Amino acid sequence: MDLKTENSSNGPTPEINLEKLRKIAAELILPGKFILRLLNAVLVFVTNLLARVFGSSLVRGHFHLMLSGLVLFGPVLSFWVSKYSIFANKNNFLYRKFLKSTWGWTYTFTGSFVLLLSMSAHHSLFLSLRHLSRIGLVGLLWWCCQRLLTVLEDAAGTCYEPMTPAQDIQGAASAVQPLLLLHEDLTKASCLKAKMMWRGCEVSQEVLILCLCCLLLIEEMSVFGDHLAQAKSLQRSPGGPLRFIFLLCVLLLAVWMFLLLCLLAHFPQFPSQQLGGALGYLGWRGLYQGLYRVKSSWSGPGLPGEGLFTTTDIDKQPQ
Repeated sequence: MDLKTENSSNGPTPEINLEKLRKIAAELILPGKFILRLLNAVLVFVTNLLARVFGSSLVRGHFHLMLSGLVLFGPVLSFWVSKYSIFANKNNFLYRKFLKSTWGWTYTFTGSFVLLLSMSAHHSLFLSLRHLSRIGLVGLLWWCCQRLLTVLEDAAGTCYEPMTPAQDIQGAASAVQPLLLLHEDLTKASCLKAKMMWRGCEVSQEVLILCLCCLLLIEEMSVFGDHLAQAKSLQRSPGGPLRFIFLLCVLLLAVWMFLLLCLLAHFPQFPSQQLGGALGYLGWRGLYQGLYRVKSSWSGPGLPGEGLFTTTDIDKQPQ
């Protein structure tokens, strides 16, 4: 039997048309490109707007005053919030995932932003590491504050075990207020782990790190507008990844502000929260308004944006 007649008897064979496949692929890719362009336009618009806001003298010069007012008068909100709210429970998702690792989230996002910004503005590994060291010094300060406050709290506080008195011996007044058995040589952590009562002078480390991270984010993000201005003058694009990580830093700042407000409103502790806020402010003041402004050492971290932008006057930053 002939080969052609055998193939024809098996039925028609479909022919693969590459041109048709290209057209189908182009039709499928076209909506995706449109969506990506739309998202990129939204990202550019939003980040440009936020860069102007955080780079303004109003925010850079007065954010710490707004934060101080929030820490001082935030506990007043406890008269209006509901005790049945989900944020009145410290076991909710935000407290467990964010509050207990505040510095880890801040270091990851802020460090990524500083690194991308430094490499985009000035392709120098040494300069990028120099600016990253600024974030490392804040982490070192937080670690020292944690250790020092733990030692002071253990030294200034005492551990008590509530003892329920016998009903046939004690009166009604004693039954209302149980006896307290003193336990010496116990730290605060071991006391609370044993489900006993700790009394003493405390400083809210949660409020301290939240205030410090908020001030850190404001300082580091404030120079993004200068970077956009320089990129525009050089006719260069800052790039989508840098804009995206900047937007994530803004969202992280909003989360920290919200958690700080929840702590002050639902769990007011006067004056430990105010002391924590004051220490966070002093830490920011000593680093960003003190140490980082010193010009004597070329190897110092310097201020955000120092040595990166030709159009930025660092010395004119608000005090």
